[in-house]
Amino acid sequence: MAKVSIVMGSKSDLPVMQEASKILDYFGIANDVSIMSAHRTPKRAAEFSESAVDNGTKVIIAGAGGA
Repeated sequence: MAKVSIVMGSKSDLPVMQEASKILDYFGIANDVSIMSAHRTPKRAAEFSESAVDNGTKVIIAGAGGA
């Protein structure tokens, strides 16, 4: 798993959040981008947060609500 996880609440946030991924890529920092909602997919969001450290995530960049 990537060292930086970029998460957002809906795909409408994706254009903005992808820019963070591009910057991390430029600097050679492993990252992944996920869409998950604490409201629409609470189980997925909980599983992600519970396992993030064990999966190697060091930093989480999160955005929602038209970030």
